[in-house]
Amino acid sequence: MIEKLNNLKSNLTFKYFEEISKIPRESGNEKAISDYFVSFARERNLEVIQDEALNVIIKKPATKGYENIPGVIIQGHMDMVCEKNKDTNHDFKTDPIELRICGDMLYANNTTLGGDDGIAVAYALAILDSDNIQHPRLEVLLTTEEETTMSGALKIDPRNLNGKILINLDSDEEGKLLVSSAGGANTKHILPIEWEEVHDSYLAYSINIGGLKGGHSGIDINKGRGNANKIIGRILYDLSKDFDIYLKEINGGMKSSAIPRESEVVIFVKCKEIDFLTKEIYKWSTIIKNEFKTSDPEVCVEINKSDCKTNKVLSKDTMEKAIISLLLIPNGIITMSMDIKELVESSSSLGVIRTLENEIVFESDVRSSIKSLKYCIINQMEAVASLLNCKFIDDLHYPEWQYNSNSEVLQLFKKVYREKYQLDPQVIAIHAGIECGAFMEKMTYLDIISYGPNVYDIHTPYEHLSISSVERTWDFIISVLKEMINLTN
Repeated sequence: MIEKLNNLKSNLTFKYFEEISKIPRESGNEKAISDYFVSFARERNLEVIQDEALNVIIKKPATKGYENIPGVIIQGHMDMVCEKNKDTNHDFKTDPIELRICGDMLYANNTTLGGDDGIAVAYALAILDSDNIQHPRLEVLLTTEEETTMSGALKIDPRNLNGKILINLDSDEEGKLLVSSAGGANTKHILPIEWEEVHDSYLAYSINIGGLKGGHSGIDINKGRGNANKIIGRILYDLSKDFDIYLKEINGGMKSSAIPRESEVVIFVKCKEIDFLTKEIYKWSTIIKNEFKTSDPEVCVEINKSDCKTNKVLSKDTMEKAIISLLLIPNGIITMSMDIKELVESSSSLGVIRTLENEIVFESDVRSSIKSLKYCIINQMEAVASLLNCKFIDDLHYPEWQYNSNSEVLQLFKKVYREKYQLDPQVIAIHAGIECGAFMEKMTYLDIISYGPNVYDIHTPYEHLSISSVERTWDFIISVLKEMINLTN
């Protein structure tokens, strides 16, 4: 274990965070980590259930005096978003996450850290492994594929759970009590490709967008950060009006749940127009740097000679449809809430573009705390696809989590927070999908709250976790469990 973390009150938390960081757990690749949890439970003679979706439920009896208190479900997801910098040599399918400390912060080595939601898992394992914590009956619920499909949560069999209170530990801002979240869906706009060959008098060049901060496509959508895919679309539209170009391919973004930081197109242009094209890209670099000087000061637009070995390109018709798609697919904030101050109500993020053998796929995440507005955005996307003779798919729907003004667990969290810190916690809603909506849809009787320590730059290689916040949050959660002695059935 990292020596600096050995003597902390929550040392068990960091012990298990380091343990799970050794096990690959990209969404869809959770078998090894799921089996680890099963072994953990059996070694401690705890009841454990592993379902077909690889979700794991570990049950621990109440401590003395808490036997008649409503059972508590402590919940987090075991998977993580796997992003790395372009020049980082790391295989998320086999390599452990390398941890490093910088001051009060815990980082990975140029990859995502997995604090989202590894810290919840670590808290849960630490609580299960401790003999000196007072608590009601516990059911630790660790789910799969939260970052991609939420299929783990959606496949939970409620008959395996008896708890009446659910504490989700997938929040990332200490001192903020999360009580509501957005629902959402994934969409794919699929453009069929017609290929042709370009004359030898044309040369291949790549145009790259980089240096953007990116971030979570829901939580960070209100920060005005640039979307590399949308930026490249603007540039291509402008170039197509002034130059005789052909488009070979466009690729951008890695995950639909992350605002794309990088995007690249390969174009063919006449030899005599190269100098003019270079000047045009320099102009666009100046424009983009000015537009994003506050949110993304390191943004860059570059053009380089491509080593492309083929003269196979998209037909002019396909290129035109691809550029129009880039311009018209909705992106960014769509509506703001009129009920909760500064809450994004609905949005969309064009997160991934891939040029395949026979089609170009444009993948977006749509989010809204109001179901009808989610479908309004999806209908708009479908209309754009229809006009361009593209295939359209919307799937991976997940439900919103509606605020409960009569929540008893919310009042308990407020009480404990005031007593510990002499401050009122902030009660918030979030513009992102978390699993609470799926649980509430299946188990309408649940009283749910979400809390967690400070995690920064989630879903990026700069993700980091505050060590001191982990400590305080550990102490707070343990105090909440102890205080549950005062709850009624």
